[in-house]
Amino acid sequence: MKLWQKNTDASAEVDRFTVGLDREMDIKLAGADVLGSLAHTRMLEKIGLLTPAELEDVQRGLKEIYREIGAGNFTIEEGVEDVHSQVEFLLTRRLGEAGKKIHSGRSRNDQVLVDLRIFLRREIITLAGEIRALFDTLQGLSEKHKDVLMPGYTHLQIAMPSSFGLWFGAYAESLVDDVQLLLAAWRVCNRNPLGSAAGYGSSFPLDRTMTTRLLGFDSLDYNVVYAQMGRGKTERIVAQALSSVAATLGRLAMDNTMFLNQNFGFISYPPELTTGSSIMPHKKNPDVWEIMRGRANLIQSLPGQIALLTANLPLGYNRDLQLLKEVLFPALDQMHDMLHMARYMLEHVSVKEHILDDPKYDYLFSVETVNNLALSGVPFREAYRQVGLSIEKGEFSPSKQVHHTHEGSIGNLCNDRIAALMDNLLGQFGFERVEEAERELTRE
Repeated sequence: MKLWQKNTDASAEVDRFTVGLDREMDIKLAGADVLGSLAHTRMLEKIGLLTPAELEDVQRGLKEIYREIGAGNFTIEEGVEDVHSQVEFLLTRRLGEAGKKIHSGRSRNDQVLVDLRIFLRREIITLAGEIRALFDTLQGLSEKHKDVLMPGYTHLQIAMPSSFGLWFGAYAESLVDDVQLLLAAWRVCNRNPLGSAAGYGSSFPLDRTMTTRLLGFDSLDYNVVYAQMGRGKTERIVAQALSSVAATLGRLAMDNTMFLNQNFGFISYPPELTTGSSIMPHKKNPDVWEIMRGRANLIQSLPGQIALLTANLPLGYNRDLQLLKEVLFPALDQMHDMLHMARYMLEHVSVKEHILDDPKYDYLFSVETVNNLALSGVPFREAYRQVGLSIEKGEFSPSKQVHHTHEGSIGNLCNDRIAALMDNLLGQFGFERVEEAERELTRE
């Protein structure tokens, strides 16, 4: 029997098709669901829908379930439709009538909304830490190899001198912009939809400000219709942040795949971090980076998938929204894995020194030569013409010294300023307040 059923059982085929993977996906929401109920029931006692004794029993029962979830001992039983139902059935089984009261003033619609917000907040907290760890690794490599030159490319043709300091540092700064989008997603996630019920509010005198405070949200989703409209929109905004991180990782993966190739040979990894061929004994394939590139491309498509799932849906809840979990939750798992593996690989990377000593890279220094002539008083266009003619005649023999001193160039990476940008962004999230609110709700 489901929460919405009266005396008629749903067809087994209807149940199979409509529930789909929801039980598996909902396990991830279990802790968040209990947190929402801990706050909601404290509010119900305040407005007189639970007695103090009932609240004490319910709070004790919910905290017991929360501990079971943390220990991995929580399951959604066969025939139970979702996590919300499972928690309520467990409470009712253990407490009796008091367990049946916790749904007062709620719908499963706003339960899943608040569960998703709490769950996505936690995911963002974890992602921010993983991104910061990768950022620190990239900045460390940038500083370590700041004086090691490498070719820079445009159109995949050798262009101008670059450095490993610039290369690693560029990806660190790219992560700063990705965190900017993650901060925007956090601000959308950290608003409370609880109390919107089925999307049109409740005749109970709910104290939505109280549950907002108890759950550590920054503010409410005030309009109850909009709170329901936020389903899908919230997931899409989170997906856009994931897509931005994925774009950075995908490009980093491509560079590593290319630079490990023997025709470049700029970097290397220990044999145990590459894979071999069944018939070619010399092969050291960059499979980690190739899988990461592919996964990054799939995650970049995620906002489009969510947009198509939610496009032109009519007002109010629609069952299509259930499918959002099936595309978003696996993407989050993959993103955690990708950030971990990118850092793990880079912690073992070796870079090749003296790459530019090879004569094939002489033309990289043509701009340096033009600029040196211009600094000596030769008009830029005349200097450009002179160097171009010497290249055409095969007479170009440059000095291989670089003198880049402006902000963000080879000789002035500005890594400290980039780190300050990251520190400033991460300081704006306010993770501590959210984490303290959750600890307070579950405290014995």
